[in-house]
Amino acid sequence: MYNQEVKLSILEEKSIQLFIKRDDLIHPHISGNKYRKLKYNLIEASNKGFTTLLTFGGAYSNHIAAVAAAGKEKGFKTIGIIRGEELWNRIKENPTLKFAKECGMEFKFISRGEYRKKTDKDFIERLYCEFGNFYLVPEGGTNALAVKGCEEILTENDFSFDVVGVAVGTGGTISGIINCSQLSQQVLGFPALKGDFLNNEIVKFASKRNWKLVCDYHFGGYAKINEELITFINDFKIKTHIPLDPVYTGKMLFGLMDMIKNDEFEKGTKILAIHTGGLQGIKGMNLRNRKKGLSELL
Repeated sequence: MYNQEVKLSILEEKSIQLFIKRDDLIHPHISGNKYRKLKYNLIEASNKGFTTLLTFGGAYSNHIAAVAAAGKEKGFKTIGIIRGEELWNRIKENPTLKFAKECGMEFKFISRGEYRKKTDKDFIERLYCEFGNFYLVPEGGTNALAVKGCEEILTENDFSFDVVGVAVGTGGTISGIINCSQLSQQVLGFPALKGDFLNNEIVKFASKRNWKLVCDYHFGGYAKINEELITFINDFKIKTHIPLDPVYTGKMLFGLMDMIKNDEFEKGTKILAIHTGGLQGIKGMNLRNRKKGLSELL
């Protein structure tokens, strides 16, 4: 995907160059890091003769939407194990689940307590008994094959950047970026979740030490936003014509811009921010914003 330069007065004032890798434009429904993560998993599933993909996710999961779309496109049956048993009768009013169902995904809704067992051997065995043989794609899509796909995000044309910024969910995307980065580059990860536990996940897959997590811009935790973030995302879209999702890339760009304002980068620094997609989640977030009396995302 191409790199789009961001032209904002603060960047000129601070003598910083900022580009965004538009991975959100890879595919209309399997965008950004989801496309990267699924690429080699789908090849593996096909080579091993699987006809069904099973995975996990929440009500507005980008991963659920992407797996459903990929299954439809590549000829796999798809099963989504969805967190929240109360959602079974709300599919039509949930844009993510509605889209996934239209792609042919079958759902199993389970309680949040049961969902926490999603990696337990006994729980997986029960799923095999219920659904038969399937290719298991973990929640968020992160595994060794996903990291392999994410190692293709950076190309030789990107090695001139001093800093690479990316949002972090389960750690797979940043691991792939670290592995394909140059040692002279600094990779900054912006977690969408609270806590520093992701360090342990990243070191399982990452082969270099030229990275760090910036944990100050999660806005309270996963999928939590406020008016400040909404205003930033809307203003950024108006000025640059680049849409940002509120869960991942929006928080990452907010963090990068705040660091730039606070002179945390030297003058002349070239920054590449990775747009990991996730724009399908905007509709669902706006439904939640209306209920909470928050402004809507453009």
